[in-house]
Amino acid sequence: MEKRNMENDEISLKELIGKIKEWYSYLLLQWKIIILAGIVGGFLGIAYAFVKKPIYTATLSFALEDEKGGSGLGGALGLVSSFGLDLGGSGGGIFTGTNLSELFKSRSMVEKTLLSPVDFNGKKISLAEMYIQNNSWREAWDKNPKFSSIQFLPNADQKKFTRQQDSILGVIYGSLLKTDLAVGQRDKKISIITIDVSSKNELFAKYFCEELAKQVGDFYIETKSRKARLNMAILEKQVDSIRTELNGAITGVAIANDNTFNLNPALNVRRSPSVRRQVDVQANTAILTELVKQSELAKVTLRKETPLIQVIDRPILPLYKQRIGKIKGLVVGGLIAGILIVFFLILRRILKNAYN
Repeated sequence: MEKRNMENDEISLKELIGKIKEWYSYLLLQWKIIILAGIVGGFLGIAYAFVKKPIYTATLSFALEDEKGGSGLGGALGLVSSFGLDLGGSGGGIFTGTNLSELFKSRSMVEKTLLSPVDFNGKKISLAEMYIQNNSWREAWDKNPKFSSIQFLPNADQKKFTRQQDSILGVIYGSLLKTDLAVGQRDKKISIITIDVSSKNELFAKYFCEELAKQVGDFYIETKSRKARLNMAILEKQVDSIRTELNGAITGVAIANDNTFNLNPALNVRRSPSVRRQVDVQANTAILTELVKQSELAKVTLRKETPLIQVIDRPILPLYKQRIGKIKGLVVGGLIAGILIVFFLILRRILKNAYN
């Protein structure tokens, strides 16, 4: 039985080698067709390299420094563990783990960025309008009455947008998120955020990258220092209120003293309003002193709670440009066309043998 199995294996191997030689001989006879297809594919690759627009990539990197942590970049550990940003002693909160990358990619942040104003061709337009012009959407919209009047004005109120406007912003957001926006760390050991934005329009890539970083930074600062700002606002309001009461009490003491000038010493009851106003002055003075102290402490706390966003590298024109070279187009186009024609010839012969 073992001898028979070995003989079967040898026969199968010989058949396999024979088949390979047979297919090789067949393809060798078709060399003219294969070379012709490779030449045609090479020319198509060169044509594609000419037609294909280059892709520009804008890169911005920055770090966040939080004084609350008190230990350099380690004190920034609450915005995101990978960036070392700190929202609190326990490292919890909404800006932890991978949430930072999701914040940059969130629809809210991206759409706010798209509605930001930029100067383009001497006009102030939104980034959304710039994206639409770059992709020549308006040429098709002009033929459709539902879209011909749609405009995305700078700093427009999204609550007043129509269904079509929300839908268009959603399409732009999906396109950017799919291929054009990347956020992360190039090195896990370095707590630096890197934003990459790719576009066929060099200015759009630069403007969008810078504005997205600004929008996310403002949102983070506002969220991070919200409690401290509310506390300081309350204290300042209380200080103003107590100062008004103190001024009124001081004026009341002066009025009461004027009313009791040269008063008969036997009529001490007439001096009671002045005494009461003096008590009010002393009480309000003590309260105001404490509130002013707390207000100053609140200002110091707000400064500590407000993180410092330090931009390390900004996108500078000209941006990094990625395009398909003519030689690369020739080689890649020729290889693809050659492989496809080989598969076509093999498939044609298989089908021909199957029907014969």
